[in-house]
Amino acid sequence: MARASSLAEGAWWRVSVPEATQLQKRLRERLVPHPPADFAPRLVAGADMSMARFGSRGYAGIVVIDAETMETVETATSIVDLEFPYVPGLLSFRELPAIVAAWERLETRPDVVIFDGTAIAHPRRFGIGAHGGVLLDVPSIGCAKSLLVGSHGPLGDARGSTAPIVHGGEVVGAAVRTRPGVKPVYVSAGHRMDLPTAIDIVLRMCVGFREPETTRRSHRLVNELRRLAEP
Repeated sequence: MARASSLAEGAWWRVSVPEATQLQKRLRERLVPHPPADFAPRLVAGADMSMARFGSRGYAGIVVIDAETMETVETATSIVDLEFPYVPGLLSFRELPAIVAAWERLETRPDVVIFDGTAIAHPRRFGIGAHGGVLLDVPSIGCAKSLLVGSHGPLGDARGSTAPIVHGGEVVGAAVRTRPGVKPVYVSAGHRMDLPTAIDIVLRMCVGFREPETTRRSHRLVNELRRLAEP
C-alpha cells in the first residue's frame, strides 16, 4: 500500500459515483480480517470530520489517547475543500481527504484508529472505518452512533452486553452497550482487525459516556476548529 502522503496528494477521491462504488469493491479485497500478531494497543486514535450543512469545507481532526492513562497524547487538524458530493454509502470519499491531511501532521503514530462511522457494517462492506484503515495501513475500527445496515436481536442492559448485527445473512458488526440502560453504539471491524478485538477496544475507551473518548474528543476538536474558522 502506498504511503498516506502520496495518497493524500493523489486523486483517488476525484472519481464519479459509479467509479467510487467500483473502487470500494476493489479496495475491499485488501482488508485483513485479523489484528497483527501480539496486538496490544496502547495508543488509540479517534478520527472525525465536521462540515456545515451546505458548506464546501471539511474540518478534520485526529486525537491520540494513551489507553492506560486516558490522557491525550497529541492532536492534529486540517481544513480542506470538499470535492466529492454527499452520497450515502460513499461518505469516505468526502471525508477521508481531510482526515488523511490531519494524519500527515501527526508525529505520534497510533496503534489503532477508531473512526466515527461504520467499517464493514456497510452495504458493500467498506465504510469509512474500513476505507480509512486500508488507506493509512493501520488497524481500524468503525464505531457508529446509528445502524446503517442490518439488524440485531435483544441486547442486555448491562455494560458490555452485545448483540450481533446481521446483514445479508452475514455478521457484520455488533450493537454494544457501553453504559447500563443507554442506547448502544454499533461497532464493526475495519482493516487488520476482528470484531471481538474491536469491541474490547471500544469498551476500553468508554469512560462514563456512551461514546468512546476517541469519538468524543475528536468530535469536540473538529467542532471547535469549525467554530473558529466560521465565526
